[in-house]
Amino acid sequence: MAKGQTPPKTRYGWKNVYLLTYHLIQFCGHSWISSNIIARILTFGKDSFVDTYYALGAVMCSCQLLSNLEVIHIFTGIERSPFLLRFLQVTERNVILFVVIASQEEMQNKQIVWALFFLWNTLDMIKHPYNMLTYIGSDYHILTWIHHSIWVPLYPLITLAEVIAIYQSLPYFEFYGTNSFVVPGPIRILVHFPYILQLYCLILIGGMYSSCKQFYEERKEYTRKQRIKAE
Repeated sequence: MAKGQTPPKTRYGWKNVYLLTYHLIQFCGHSWISSNIIARILTFGKDSFVDTYYALGAVMCSCQLLSNLEVIHIFTGIERSPFLLRFLQVTERNVILFVVIASQEEMQNKQIVWALFFLWNTLDMIKHPYNMLTYIGSDYHILTWIHHSIWVPLYPLITLAEVIAIYQSLPYFEFYGTNSFVVPGPIRILVHFPYILQLYCLILIGGMYSSCKQFYEERKEYTRKQRIKAE
């Protein structure tokens, strides 16, 4: 290259390469979880429901910890998406996975854990490949249609499963007093964690409404563009 000559521009900027790598890692992790969920059902049948967390929890927790980067991506401008909505989506899964399930050993053998892992991974198995294709400027029609449609049955089911998990965990938080504490001061106030979890169920429902509203607008825009192409 001659002196003073600018290097040729590559097709993909560093942001796209980074985001593509991030979603590829997440896709590999969730693919491993999904394939193991299916293999365990075929091998052990209903018995696989009760030890899902022990078999798959470490990888699921790792993928979820990594997903917290998505909030940073939006905050720093690397990725464009509604910040508050993504923050709520990531936070609600953090609360259910790390607070409700991981902190209470009695919750880890519940069948609702299998349902949550299955629903979460079904959603992520569509989300991450779709995002990867977006960052390389490609569009696979079937995958795009599924991405803009799968939230219709999944998000209500996920919210229902999360609320069920919270209510199943309440007796254990009540019995052990986990995360309950007394606020020091002239008047000692007991903060009873099970009450906080019950209030959090309302936040889950509100978050589901906000997410579905955003997804509906995206789907409406997608169908509008499809109609224009068809004309």
